[in-house]
Amino acid sequence: MGNNSNTKNKSEVGSAFSWFHATSVNGGAMMVAAVLASYLSVYMTDTLKIPAAICSVIMLISTLWDAINDPIMGVLADSTHTKMGRYRPYFLFAPVLLTFFATMVWVDWGFTNTTAKAVYILIMYIGYGMTVTMYTMPQMAILPAAVKKDQERNKIITMGAGCCAAAFTIGNTFTPNITGFFNSLGFSNGYVPYMLICGVLSFISFWGLFKASKGQEIYLSEPEKNPFKGIGMVLKYKEVYPNIIAWVMASMGYGLMFASSVYYMMYYYERPDLIGVYMGVISVGALVSMVVAMPIVLKIFKTGQRALCFSQISTIIMYIILFFFGKTNFVFLCVLTFIASVAGAMQNALVNILVNDTIDFIMYKEGKTANGLVSSIKGFAQKCGNTVTNSGILAILAASGYVAGAIGQQPASAMFALNFIKFGAPSVTGLIVVLCVVFGPIRKYKAEIEEMKAKMHAEGDNKVA
Repeated sequence: MGNNSNTKNKSEVGSAFSWFHATSVNGGAMMVAAVLASYLSVYMTDTLKIPAAICSVIMLISTLWDAINDPIMGVLADSTHTKMGRYRPYFLFAPVLLTFFATMVWVDWGFTNTTAKAVYILIMYIGYGMTVTMYTMPQMAILPAAVKKDQERNKIITMGAGCCAAAFTIGNTFTPNITGFFNSLGFSNGYVPYMLICGVLSFISFWGLFKASKGQEIYLSEPEKNPFKGIGMVLKYKEVYPNIIAWVMASMGYGLMFASSVYYMMYYYERPDLIGVYMGVISVGALVSMVVAMPIVLKIFKTGQRALCFSQISTIIMYIILFFFGKTNFVFLCVLTFIASVAGAMQNALVNILVNDTIDFIMYKEGKTANGLVSSIKGFAQKCGNTVTNSGILAILAASGYVAGAIGQQPASAMFALNFIKFGAPSVTGLIVVLCVVFGPIRKYKAEIEEMKAKMHAEGDNKVA
């Protein structure tokens, strides 16, 4: 969507706001998220000697609660009224709780009882998940509250995507080197000082955002105070459902990019020795996507919606070719996978543009702020997508007759399933995302919403003046 304001070329927020918004959730906090996602399970099973079955229960309970509390946090954020603002207070507490839980989850107190170990990890991990929800919802919500021009919103989202890719790459790839370095200095557990450093980075970015966002919560009205009515207020409009579906599908497509690769290389390509190389191709492709390709694509296609469609269509084309010819040659596989990763990874950031569109739509229809609530619905949809991805891969493999450990001895049905999971399934999710964006009914209200935003922007300028 464009902007017809006379102050079109004037930035609504300063560079400090843009930078700290981009590095808050996507800086030190994202490094923590990457480390926990990649290494906590191994730490529980191999270091703490907690049985894998119990570890899976820990993850299931914490994930379910994490999804449930998203809408609660969204309503709470929208209903907050303090002298510091509506969303800003959460940025003060975020790094404190993040550093505490992210560090404590790695502390081994020497419990000899397996149940005690499991309960301790569960409590710390749930605390971490609730902290992430506590700062993610307000961080997403404050952007449309401070900025109404889509071009400026997209620029900040792009900055955040680049920071996210860099932080996730560091946390996902170099953690063994970093923790090993601290172990060489005499630390018994290198994860503890590592998390403390990530915590310091989060203090800088979240407290920086708190300071930079002072007086920036301009485009807000009274929210729906009843949480159930608030959720109903958003979900009663059929226009928002294509965006919700797109959030779920984008989460699945992005997750499949990584989660399916080990199975594909080990059992379909039958080269477990090349897993590290192939994962490196995908990781570098995702980094290039966020840092280099996404700003260029947004500049060319002007709007986030068009950029998202280009991202998905390009990825689908690469995946279809790889579905039929991916096993022909490893170099060919890597080149096309890299291109697909560059094109596809940006979807994880571009779908946030649909969050802002939905917030604007609810404001237009109801005249009420739903920034936190819509952000929480997006978070819930994303976690649903992650859950479907993780469980769906295993379900498809089980139904196909997949045999664990049988490299070179998988039945034809399992080989087809492995190829489908890697290239077919994300093509389907990408196609659904494109259909949701192209035929999304919110676009029909473009002119009315732009008129509302222009009026709010003028009123905002008067408030600042």
